[in-house]
Amino acid sequence: MDWLKEHRTKLWVAGVALLLVFYLVLTFNRAFLLLVDPQPIAKAIGAAYLVLPIIGAWALVREIMFGTGLERLGRELDAEGGLPVDALPRTPGGRIVRSSADAEFPTYKAETEAAPEDWRSWYRLGLAYDASGDRKRARAAMRRAIALHRGTTGAPDAGH
Repeated sequence: MDWLKEHRTKLWVAGVALLLVFYLVLTFNRAFLLLVDPQPIAKAIGAAYLVLPIIGAWALVREIMFGTGLERLGRELDAEGGLPVDALPRTPGGRIVRSSADAEFPTYKAETEAAPEDWRSWYRLGLAYDASGDRKRARAAMRRAIALHRGTTGAPDAGH
């Protein structure tokens, strides 16, 4: 049961990815059927329809690479003892109390401003943005952390 709890998010992502792959294969199949139809308009629709699975596959690969890159950085930072302690108060539903996260945010922002080339500070800043509910900036900070880590370790690009 502990294994299931520990890997719940990964299983959820795998399930959604499998559903998306199924949808992409089905879409590709329909596009192919339209492309082989003798009607020119059907061929045009098939060609346009073919774009959907290509974009979907690209987005899926990019997101999986982003997630695995973040997981790798998180494990490395945890092994170094550099992950922030998750002691923020939570609502009864389990969400972080935003005002508490906002109060801690300046610490991580100052750390990143003091060490702008350190992937660790960008990773922690990304966590702080996420805790404050700013997903767009959290992803940008995490992309920056991945890029800096790649530059310092020679690790392959994590999709961003």
